[in-house]
Order: sequence, then structure tokens, then C-alpha cells
Amino acid sequence: MSPFLEYLKEDWLPNNLIEAKKMVREASKYTLIGQHLYHRGFSFPLLRCVDKEEAAYIIQEVYKGVYDTHIGGRALASKIARTGYYWSTLRHDCMEYVKKCDKCQRFAEAHKVPLEHLHPVTFPWLFYKWRVDILGPFSIATGQIKFFIVEIDYFTKWVEVEPVATISSDRIRQFLWKRIMCRFGIPTEIVSDNGMHFASRSAVEFCEGLKVKQLFTLVEHPQSNGQAEAANIVILRGLRKHLEEAKGRWVEELLHLLWSYHTTPHSTTNETPFRFTFGTKAMTPMEIGELSLGMALFKPSENEEELRENLDLLQEVREIAHVREYAVKARAAKKYDRKIVPFKFQRQDLVLRKITQGMDANKLTLIWEGPFRVLEEVGKGAYRLEQLDGKRIPHTWNVATLRMYYS
Repeated sequence: MSPFLEYLKEDWLPNNLIEAKKMVREASKYTLIGQHLYHRGFSFPLLRCVDKEEAAYIIQEVYKGVYDTHIGGRALASKIARTGYYWSTLRHDCMEYVKKCDKCQRFAEAHKVPLEHLHPVTFPWLFYKWRVDILGPFSIATGQIKFFIVEIDYFTKWVEVEPVATISSDRIRQFLWKRIMCRFGIPTEIVSDNGMHFASRSAVEFCEGLKVKQLFTLVEHPQSNGQAEAANIVILRGLRKHLEEAKGRWVEELLHLLWSYHTTPHSTTNETPFRFTFGTKAMTPMEIGELSLGMALFKPSENEEELRENLDLLQEVREIAHVREYAVKARAAKKYDRKIVPFKFQRQDLVLRKITQGMDANKLTLIWEGPFRVLEEVGKGAYRLEQLDGKRIPHTWNVATLRMYYS
């Protein structure tokens, strides 16, 4: 029996004087009508007080019964109060009930704010670290070509591409050997996504044989590879603008886009990938068609001497650009970190994982899947997960793609 009901029916008071005074003061908010206790409300004159079992029934009936509205916790509490019911933990119980709703958790909106700090990445020397990716499928071009492999050096921003008809582990190995290693040397690290062509046994053995460290980006977390993603966006955007209706000519246009990309200064370094890579400025077609000052005053002997001087000063140019790029990244990280709401999962926490949305996704598509159990934190917002039956899930998952699951 509620202590307020006992007081109003039998004048019962606690033995403690302070508690007794508190009881009398709080009891003024209640009244007894027949055998039922009512609370004097502001939104409704009298709200019937219910016990724990009745409260559970009311919450479930309003949330999932005839109404089946799946509204928020605060709205649920307000709706119950306006219906004429009350108990002391009404708002808290409604919030907890909504928080644990399985259906609401699976269709909840994705995170709007970052949950982990941005970690700027720097690289010690040229061609130390490359990122390989596959773009496509595109409209079928001559030779049944519909994909292209793209690789970018993180230091110089130099890009290598190769259009292909099919994708396989052997094709990836050939590309790495022919277009990267035979031209720029053996890299220390190669970054890719978790696709089977990059993570296959043959690809792993190929890299291990050359002492190349393979790194795999976090699933569904483009920030972990922002530089390569930016290059891909430039290429794809350029193809859209150049092709218009002639989509099958994308292979020919790809080379023109690469030339433009390699001879355009980057905002982070103020240098072109061409100069970073080869140590001198690229000669552009317009300088041939309409002679520039350099072409008009060109003298082979003096030009050779100038090229040697450029090579002598190249290391300083690279170091200055490297420092400038780091400063730009540090400012971007500082701006990004102002928005974060830090959050960390603990071992054994239950989480939902964001579903990769396919071409058939729409506004009604499920957003989250699971639950899964957190196995360990790898670092920098990355986690390893396992199924509830203990089966380990491959790859790591960023905190931005995970959501706490309440049961």
C-alpha cells in the first residue's frame, strides 16, 4: 500500500519527525476518492495513482497496443498523464521502456555528431604508403572494360589507374607489381578496404613475400581513408562532367582527368603531384600552342643546369610542403574535435551495427542490425565484435557505425 494512501485512510505517519513533516507536506498533492488514490495534476485535475504492475500494463498498452505509435519517452509520459494516470517514476519508466524497444533501436537515426577524435596521419617519405581501391562498375567501354583500379601515394598525392574488365586477386597483384613497385619501388604499407580481392590468401602472401604491410580500413568509415576518398571524388566528378551522355568514353577521358589532377596544386601542400614526384614543373599543352616565357627563352644547356638545381632544392620543397600539410590537418582536426561527444563501449556491451545501404535502400529500410557483443577496443574508436554465440566477426568497426543496444 502507498504511504500516502495509508496516511489519508488511517492517518499513518513515520516515527521520524522530519519524515513525518515531509509526508504531511507531500500528501497535500493527493486525495482519496473511494478506495482509489488520486494525484492533483496541472495538465489534468486528478490523475489516478497506479501500482507497479498497473503502470507496466499502461505503458505497454499505450506504446504497443491499439495505438502502436512507438513515440519518444517524454511524449509517452505526457500521453499517459493526459489519459489520467500517474505514478512517481512515470517519466523515468517511460524513457527506459522506449530506450529498450528493439524495433525503435533498429530504426533509430544514425549519429549526427562525431564520437571519436580525428587523428591526422603523416608519412615519413615518398611512396612509403599507398592506397589501392576499385571504382565501378561503369558503362561498358571498348574491350568490355567497366572497372578501374586506382592507387594513390599518400605523400605526393600521385595517382595510378588501370581500366580492367574484371576484378580478381591476380589482377590486383599484377597492377601493384607493374604500376607501383616496378616504377616507384617497394612501398612499406598498402591500404585497402576489406574486399576479398585485397584480403585473399594470394594477395596476403604476395605482400608478405615483399615485406609490405597490409592495412585494412574500418568498415563503413570513410574518414579512416579521407585522402584517397577525396581523390576518388575528384575523378568521379570529373567523369560525370566530361562524359554527359557518352558514358562509354570514360576510359579515354580518364587519362585527361589524371593529367589535370597531377598538374593542379593541392590545397594542403600548394604543390602539384607532378613536381612532388619528378622534381620539376610539368610542361602543359597550352605552353606549346601559345609559347610561355619559359618556352620562348628556352636554352638546352641552361635548362639542364636549372633542372639540376631544382633537384638539389627538391628535398627542401618537399619538407616545407609536408609541414604545411601537417598544419592544415592539425587545424582540421582541432575544428572537428570541437563537435565531438566522446563515447566508448566497454567489453561485453551489446551493440547494433549500421547496415550498409545498397542500391535498393529507401526511407523504410532497416538502419541497424544485431545485436553483437563488444570483444575488445583496438584503439582510435575501432572495435572488434562477436556474435552472441561467441563467433568472432571479421574486421574492425568504428564507433560511428555502432550503437548501444539495450535489452
